Amino acid sequence: MTAFEFPGPGFTAEQWERINALTISLKPGQGLWISGYFAGIDHGARSLLGDIASPSPSDHSVSVAPRAISSRSLTIIFGGETGNSSGLARTLGEVVRRQGLEPILVDMADYKLRKLKDEQDILIVTSTHGEGDPPLSGMSFFEFVESRKAPRLEGVRYGVLALGDSTYERYCEAGKRLDRRLAELGAVRLQDRVDCDVDYEDQAAGWIAAAVAKLAPAASGPDLQNRAAGPASVSSAAVVEAPTFDKHTPFPAAIIDNLVLTGRGSSKETRHIELSLAGSGLAFEPGDALGVMARNDPALVEMLLDKLSLGADANLSGRGFTTTLDVALAEHLEITVATPRFLDQWAELTGASKLQELRGEHQFQARATFLRSHQVIDIVREFPVPGIDAQTFAAGLRPLQPRLYSIASSPSALPDEAHLTIATVRYDLHGQPRAGVASGHFAERGAPDTTIPVYIQANPHFRLPDGDVPIIMIGAGTGVAPYRAFLQEREAQGAAGKSWLVFGERNFSSDFLYQTEWQGFLKDGVLSRMNVAFSRDSATKTYVQHRLIEHARDVYAWLEEGAHVYVCGDGTHLAPDVHAALVGVVQQQRACGKAAANDYIGGLQRDHRYQIDVY
Repeated sequence: MTAFEFPGPGFTAEQWERINALTISLKPGQGLWISGYFAGIDHGARSLLGDIASPSPSDHSVSVAPRAISSRSLTIIFGGETGNSSGLARTLGEVVRRQGLEPILVDMADYKLRKLKDEQDILIVTSTHGEGDPPLSGMSFFEFVESRKAPRLEGVRYGVLALGDSTYERYCEAGKRLDRRLAELGAVRLQDRVDCDVDYEDQAAGWIAAAVAKLAPAASGPDLQNRAAGPASVSSAAVVEAPTFDKHTPFPAAIIDNLVLTGRGSSKETRHIELSLAGSGLAFEPGDALGVMARNDPALVEMLLDKLSLGADANLSGRGFTTTLDVALAEHLEITVATPRFLDQWAELTGASKLQELRGEHQFQARATFLRSHQVIDIVREFPVPGIDAQTFAAGLRPLQPRLYSIASSPSALPDEAHLTIATVRYDLHGQPRAGVASGHFAERGAPDTTIPVYIQANPHFRLPDGDVPIIMIGAGTGVAPYRAFLQEREAQGAAGKSWLVFGERNFSSDFLYQTEWQGFLKDGVLSRMNVAFSRDSATKTYVQHRLIEHARDVYAWLEEGAHVYVCGDGTHLAPDVHAALVGVVQQQRACGKAAANDYIGGLQRDHRYQIDVY
């Protein structure tokens, strides 16, 4: 958080100095909570005073009777892939509780759809997946709300906080869809929708404060003081008990090993990374992800400094940092992918007609096409801004975001370690080689004993069942990573349940990731069955969905035995293709129509027996 300037209203210099020091020390998550909390208190106090003139700082004589707390029920619903939605929903719930309400907090995946008609106040926090799709955990919720089965919602008040990524054309589309649909069903907006980019903290804090203020202004006097004191003590306890390392304070994990998994002649490079978590206190389960705070390519930092004619030692302040420009560009700011925000800023600075023509919602297609072929360095080169200062340049950049990777190891088998399976992203653009931020970091600068900041991102929607329950694991490429963790966990726990791996890649000879390990699991009975599909080993391309169809009878038999099905990998092609194959398997084996087969698969999803983790 940034520091405020003295003087503040009604504070002495000493008091303001203490507040300023506290403000600078806060983590982003703490700042988000406090801003919402005090905004709610401030609104409650002002609502209670009504038309009474505000007393001076020295006037303590005003006495106001407590106002009744709203008796309307409140449900907070969240859906997302990375944990941001659930984190904001929990923050929202805490702020609401401090105002005397008892909200119900529920994941979209677990929401009982029949309850929708009985709701009174609903606040929804949802992310958007890919090009405008709902989060995978919220598919059933969206399908119901957008269907003809959805009830009329007259008398219901609602608000939507939408999370997204502005580099996608259909930015925050999932939140927009819910906002439109709830209004169509007769619900009334309690709070207008806010669309948040990946650096969502400030906008989300404002939305939370405004929504809470409209829900239930707090009572004054001793009651308000008691509620204010209660949260402070709870918050203090939470700070003591919370893990030391998290997204805002990542752990510097040392790289133990960094190996290329793919063989000679492969058309791609996939790496196996082993990281030490010793001494971190970080705990995870198979299915969870590791958030990696990679650093930008030093060569790219140098190129930007050169093209902008800026000194590396120029001072720069931003959210959560005050440092030199070169450090900020390396560790804190996104300097690879250009965003609509950067495009707008650069259009203003340059006045370039080509950039000006790309602005506005009606130009989203042309803008998206341009941004796919132009990164920050390309725009800076083509449209120079002589004399630009560091702070002005950085104003158009968003914070560097962590990259999430499924953990490919089990804590039961390998305590104090986390393994990753990462495909190196390399490509040419405008005649120059480019690389992914995180995958390039590991490939080019991830030598053993170097460190990289990491944290655990829980994934409650991708969990192993009890050890005696059969599992079918479907994945392609690096999507096989969590299944390595699953089988290590089952081996460590002595689980008796059957397991079936369906794995796909390009070529058998060079791309059979972890081949020796799978064969070992088969030999030891940890893995019951394995089918593979290598798409480039024959004239006819074969993928994992084709293997499912070939073995439809066995797939259906496992499902009828209670098997849990997992899909991990590419969300654009793999997930929909596998889903269609599963529907086809059920349709064939049950001799039923497509609608009935969809209902069967939908039942697996509702029972958490069909879990998907895609990127």
